[in-house]
Amino acid sequence: MSRPDLRFLLAHPAHLIACGLGAGLSPVAPGTAGTLLAWLLYPLVKAPFGDAVFLLLLLAGFAVGVVACHRTGRALGEADHGAIVWDEIVPFWLVLLFTPPTLAWQALAFLLFRGFDIVKPPPAGWIDGHMKHGFGVMADDVVAAGYTLLALALLQRLLP
Repeated sequence: MSRPDLRFLLAHPAHLIACGLGAGLSPVAPGTAGTLLAWLLYPLVKAPFGDAVFLLLLLAGFAVGVVACHRTGRALGEADHGAIVWDEIVPFWLVLLFTPPTLAWQALAFLLFRGFDIVKPPPAGWIDGHMKHGFGVMADDVVAAGYTLLALALLQRLLP
């Protein structure tokens, strides 16, 4: 299957999750669409929870993502199919949790995260190339989130 459709999305709850509620069906840059969805949903998802509880929810979201991405990748015949975007959503929520709550900082976080996700600096590239299952799909984006948070922290130190 090359490009999943609405029927595929609704065929199993794992597909709905892994494909980011449909963001992954975008014909152009589905990973970017998934990250944009994460950014848009963040205020709604985060608002009811304190930071500690939200971190636990992100951990649960990661675990659910491992299963959903694995099942969806298997159904699509490609472990990290472009339509799978839950791996962008949960790590970007982690990034936003530690990003100053201004449009400028969040936009910078978005650009950095997308850049690191595309470039896949070590060990993300190794994970992406060698771990062809749900955990690998999720883990390489967690690495991108780590690089993003490190870059943001350095920039916050350098800028007045």
